[in-house]
Amino acid sequence: MTRQRTGAPLVIGPDAALVVVDVQEGFDEPWWGPRDNPACDDNIAALLEAFAATGRPLVYVQHSSLSLESPLFPGQPGHALKEYLEGFEPTLLVTKQVNSSFHGSPDLDAWLRGEGIGEVVVCGITTNHCCETTARVGGNLGYAVTFVLDATHTFDRTGPDGTTLTAAELARATATNLHGEFATVVSTAEVLETLDQPSS
Repeated sequence: MTRQRTGAPLVIGPDAALVVVDVQEGFDEPWWGPRDNPACDDNIAALLEAFAATGRPLVYVQHSSLSLESPLFPGQPGHALKEYLEGFEPTLLVTKQVNSSFHGSPDLDAWLRGEGIGEVVVCGITTNHCCETTARVGGNLGYAVTFVLDATHTFDRTGPDGTTLTAAELARATATNLHGEFATVVSTAEVLETLDQPSS
C-alpha cells in the first residue's frame, strides 16, 4: 500500500488535477436519506474557482447508474451534473458505472499519465463510496492524492448488524481510513490557502 505525505506543509502542484466526483442533481433527492455537511457544494464551488483561476485541470466524473430505480439513471433529471459546475469548462469528463473514477470512460489513469499529471485532488459525492474508492485506487496507482473531506458529503447508512451509522460518522471513518495510507486528508480552507501562495 502507498503511504502518502503527512506532517509536511500541504503543497498542491501546478499541474494537480481537481477530480470532481458525481456532483449530480440526484443526490439532492430525499431518496438517499439524511446527509451531512451542508457546506459541501459551496466548498466544491470554491475549489473549482481556485483551480480554474490557476489554470489547473478540472476533471468531472458523472455516475450513470445501471439501476432503473436510481435517481442517477441516465435520462432521469438526477443524472445531470449540478448547475454550478456549468460555470467551469472541464478539461475531461469521465462517465462511470462503478465506484472508482479510474474505472470509467475515457480512462482517467491513461489520460493523467498522458498529460504527465501525477497528483489528484478529490472532492464530490459520496464521501465513503465513490470519493473514497477513487482516492484508494488513485493511491494504489501511485498518484499523490489529496482528499478534501469538507468538499464531500454522504448519507446515513445501516450496516448488516442493523446498526445505523450517521453520515458524519462515516465521513470520520473515511478520513481515518485514507489519511497517511492512500491520501492526505485536508480541508477546503487548507487547499485554498495553499493555492493562494505565490510560486517559488
